[in-house]
This record gives sequence, structure tokens and C-alpha cells, in this order.
Amino acid sequence: MIILLILGLVFYPRIKEYFNTPTTAEGKAAGGNAPAGGRGPGKAIVSVMVVEPANLDEVVKTTGTVLANEEVEIRSEVSGKIINLYFREGQYAQKGALLLRINDDDLQAQLKKFEYNKKLAEDNEGRQRRLLEIEAISQREYDISLTSVKTIEADIENIKAQIAKTSVRAPFSGKLGLRYVSEGSYITPTTRISTLTNTNPAKVEFSVPAKYADVIRSGSRIEFQVESSNRNHEGRVYAVDPKIDAQTRTLQMRATSPNSDGNLLPGAFARIELVIGSKGKAITIPTEALIPEQDGHRVFLVKDGKATPQSVQLGVRGERNVEITSGLSSGDTLVITGILQVKPNGPVEVREVLNQGNNKLALNP
Repeated sequence: MIILLILGLVFYPRIKEYFNTPTTAEGKAAGGNAPAGGRGPGKAIVSVMVVEPANLDEVVKTTGTVLANEEVEIRSEVSGKIINLYFREGQYAQKGALLLRINDDDLQAQLKKFEYNKKLAEDNEGRQRRLLEIEAISQREYDISLTSVKTIEADIENIKAQIAKTSVRAPFSGKLGLRYVSEGSYITPTTRISTLTNTNPAKVEFSVPAKYADVIRSGSRIEFQVESSNRNHEGRVYAVDPKIDAQTRTLQMRATSPNSDGNLLPGAFARIELVIGSKGKAITIPTEALIPEQDGHRVFLVKDGKATPQSVQLGVRGERNVEITSGLSSGDTLVITGILQVKPNGPVEVREVLNQGNNKLALNP
């Protein structure tokens, strides 16, 4: 019995395989030759796109930098000790808002002195005028007294102008940056007090190759994104440099974009699409869907579950897309991926329907 048990353990796998192996007819009936996954024999797996015409914009892709609409470093016109600070870091300041005051005691004292002198000079001028009326003095003597009054008045205006410079005010509305001084600090015209920035609207500075100089005008539309978000922003070119940079052979320009929410920060890197023209309604397809031929190009269309070859005529070619001028119609199902496995009029299985995406033609730099 021990010997029989050992023999049974040795030959059990072979006996099991013998009883589990189906006959040839049974294997065919069970679909033993069918491909895995339920796919029919010889079917190519493809991804497709439904062709739809749309407004076609010709764009040039470039990069640029976001700039502030207005930006200035706050500095004082005169030297002196700060006696009052009236702003906080990061605060929004209106145009003309008082930011700080410098000690002006000496100037105020001079102003009082000149005002006393002016009163004395005016009294003297009044007496000289009455004496001139009775011809008791000459015209020259009266003119001297009158000039004295005018001179003192000019001195007073000069002192008032110097006093006004001791009050530093915001030159335009904007947001204040970090503060670099404190109350009691002695500052000079070279001392950096803070920064004031206005970012609505924001400016975008960029350049494009010189070959597009003839088609770019003030008012050209741009679309761009910054690194901090994937949100699309729009803007308009408002200024174009009148000359081409001889070093880079590019044309520099600036555009403005609304920035009421403050998301566009000066110094940010921008990926820009400059719209240089529109071709109206047109059909564009990805370049990977094209098959070059000796006498042109063709694509594959899915019709009744089969890949039908179709010759097409090309228009403007971009970096990733190409315009189709003839050969395709609205509603055609175009094969995009899996083309290498597709045979003319062969069966196909659609794995995925891709979106057409934006209808922009990114021109080569």
C-alpha cells in the first residue's frame, strides 16, 4: 500500500492533464483559437477623432515676462530724520496719500522769519507809495521798496516748497511693498524707503522672430499662462518696438491684460500665444494622423468598422497640427493612433475617442 501511494503521488499530475485535455473539436467549439480579450481576428486597436470645422487662428508661440503697469521706489527728495510713518507694509495706497514726514523745524522757523519780514516790507512799501503820490520821493526809491516785498514773497514760496518735500506722498495708486526704514531713521535721497506697484492692468513683455514683423500691429491679441496656474489670460498688444534687435533678430513688444484680482504678479514667467491671423472656418488634424505618399498625403477614416484610406490636401502646417483644405468633411471619424497596425479596408476596433482640442495653428518659429 505504501508503494501504491508513492506511485500515485508521482503520476497524479500526468493523469490529471490527460483527463482535462479537450479534443480538437471541443477546443474549437470552446473558442480556443479566439484572440484574448474577445477581439475579433486581425482587428487593429485605434484611437479616433471626430472631425469638426472651427475658427482657425494662426498663432506664434513664445515666452515673456509679466511687468507691473506702474512701479517706483519710494525715496525722499531731501535729507532728514523721519518723525512719522503713515503706512504699513503691503497696504494699498491712494494717489497723494501721505506716507511719511521728515523733521522740518528749521524750515518752519525760516518761514516765520520771512513772514515777519514780509509784513515789515509791506508797511514800508505802503508809506513809500503815499510819499510817491505827493512826489516826496523818486520813483526809484519806491521801486526799491516794492522789490523788497516781492523778494521776500519769493523766499517764502521757496521755503514752502522745501517744507512740502519733507512730506513723502504716493505718486499713484498701488500696493506698497516692504519697508526699509523706521521712525527716527536719518534718510537721504539715495535711501530706499519702500516700493509702490500698480498691477491693474498687468503688462506682458515678449519678443517674436523678425519674420513676423509685417503681420504684428498694435491691438493684436495674445493668450498666455503663468507658472502659478493653468488659467488662460488674454491681452492686447499696445506697443511694438520700432526696430529689430540686431543681436537676436527679434522684435520686442508689450501687451496689457486685465488683472483686477491681482493674480498676475510682476516678474512671473509667461507662455504666450500671439494670434497673427485668422483663416475663418477650417479643419485641422494632428500631424501624426498623416501618412506621406509619393503623390501627396492620406489618412484613414473609420467607416462601418473598417479603415478606409482617404487622400487629403494640406494647407498651412504648424508644430503639431496641419490644415486640411480638401478630403475631409465634418463628422468624419479620423484614425489618430494605431496607424501602423491598420491595413487598408481592414477591420478596426475603436479604443478611445479623442477631443479635437483648440483649433489653433502654432506656426514654426
